Amino acid sequence: MARLLIVEDEKNLAKGMKFNFELEGYEVDVVGDGVDAVARLAQGASSERYDLVVLDVMLPGMDGFAVADSTRQAGNYVPILMLTAKSLPSDVVHGLEVGADDYLAKPFDLPVLLARVKGLLRRRDWARGDPSELAEARIGQTRVDFRNFQIVSAGQVFQLTLLEAMLLKLLVHNAGRVVSKAEILEKVWNVSGDTQTRAVDNFIVRLRKYVEPDPRFPRHLLTIRGAGYRLVIDPEVSGEVSDA
Repeated sequence: MARLLIVEDEKNLAKGMKFNFELEGYEVDVVGDGVDAVARLAQGASSERYDLVVLDVMLPGMDGFAVADSTRQAGNYVPILMLTAKSLPSDVVHGLEVGADDYLAKPFDLPVLLARVKGLLRRRDWARGDPSELAEARIGQTRVDFRNFQIVSAGQVFQLTLLEAMLLKLLVHNAGRVVSKAEILEKVWNVSGDTQTRAVDNFIVRLRKYVEPDPRFPRHLLTIRGAGYRLVIDPEVSGEVSDA
């Protein structure tokens, strides 16, 4: 069963979450402030012992946004479920942009929290691929290893976040077809398709750095103006060029 890290300064809430997660069979650790959370998640390879982090936004020492950002900057790509009393779309999107993989607004019902954690772990497993399948893809000269969330390109290995892996896998599954921003927001970000954000564009820019020979002139991850994005596995065959 998965091991969770709860980052929550409200002691009674943290105690209740720990109790209920353990009833579900999870192993659970708890820390009460952002600085301790960053230290715990930056302990090199030992941080891999966590399968998911439940992270409150309002924390002493360092808020949850900073914790998520620092964790990603340190190269730790553990899935993060952010708890926030700030439920405005702009706050939610900000959390996703700094590295959170999902969010839940406070106050919340326990069954909803449990369902979100299970759902996020399932999304992680979907991105990695079913054990019975290869769980790899080729994009030009780039190899994508979904099982380990890695891209191998020009002799370099790049680590993917859960959302980067999910976005890329969605595009791979729909190679050659235009995928709208609304579809991406709903299937990858789990937010309404009409949410106003540049997050998808920013993620596409980041993925181009991994898979494009020259990100300034995309040949694989194409922007189709007013429609969405199209993944081209082999541009030599399709003859397509980007209008981005």
